[in-house]
Amino acid sequence: MPDLVVLVTTKCEAIDAILKAWLECGISGATIFESHGLGRHIVKFGASDDLPLMPSLASLIRKEEEAQRTVFVVVPDGFDIEKLVTAAEKVIGRLDDPHTGIMFTVPVSRTWGLRRMK
Repeated sequence: MPDLVVLVTTKCEAIDAILKAWLECGISGATIFESHGLGRHIVKFGASDDLPLMPSLASLIRKEEEAQRTVFVVVPDGFDIEKLVTAAEKVIGRLDDPHTGIMFTVPVSRTWGLRRMK
């Protein structure tokens, strides 16, 4: 069964190096999102009952200084996911260390439009 591999890191500047390393491991594509964690959200907006009903236009346009990136990639059954972990850790440091990121997998029962990896 294929797996969805997810990497979330605050080391945004490292994403290009991670993707290059993952391509060398054999992935054929990935999707990257800018994302924010709960801690950042609470610091910025306070408790959930304090969230603004209508955020200002400036806050929507302003680039977040402490953004994180979430990378998604689906790998085929039998793919050596440990290679991806090792490659990511060579770039951002051990994932068990603080402020590096988290990585996890989720089984994928069906896919459409997924290119075969070499």
